[in-house]
Amino acid sequence: MAASPPRLTVIALLAAATLGAAVADADPKDSSSKGIAYRWVDEQGVVHYGDHIPPQYANQDRTVLNSQGLEVGHLDAQKNPQQLATEERQRAAVMKQKQHDAFLISTYTSVKDIEALRDERLDQLKGQRSAAEQYVDGLRVRLAALQTSALNFRPYNARADARRLPDDLAENLVRTVNELREQSNALSAESQQERDLRTQFQADIERYRELHTIHTQ
Repeated sequence: MAASPPRLTVIALLAAATLGAAVADADPKDSSSKGIAYRWVDEQGVVHYGDHIPPQYANQDRTVLNSQGLEVGHLDAQKNPQQLATEERQRAAVMKQKQHDAFLISTYTSVKDIEALRDERLDQLKGQRSAAEQYVDGLRVRLAALQTSALNFRPYNARADARRLPDDLAENLVRTVNELREQSNALSAESQQERDLRTQFQADIERYRELHTIHTQ
């Protein structure tokens, strides 16, 4: 006795037969009878064929078939706003990279040009950082002097005859502390900027080498 064909094969044969009958019996005046059919999958994973797609599956992935049941096209599922936003970010990133590649190729003639600009920018940052460090050192000296003066007044001096801290001295203390904090943060930001600059230029050098290799092949 011949073995029974696998269940999936039977399903496929039945689906193909159903598709052929649907196309053959279609009304010639109906736009859905022009040899076009569709294949889609429902929520249970069952494959369906037909000359039109039920509304509940219209936004899902579906395959377009010709009258012989051969795939001639594919329609992607409708994407939600998050998926569309992700694709837009990806397209923007690709475009940005292409623009940067064009900039590298049109601006520099060799890696030495990139290194020269990098060193020039780093020297500028080092000069700014040196000036900022000197200013921060000056603020620390000023704060130390103000704090020493404040020790002569209450509440920093416990003597009974100690006078209350003058308003102008208190204001100078607060202002100097705040300025020292801001300048110290700015100095840290400049250090990070220098590290970022080195990283960016190194990435540009590596990318330039890749592009130069591609263009010379």
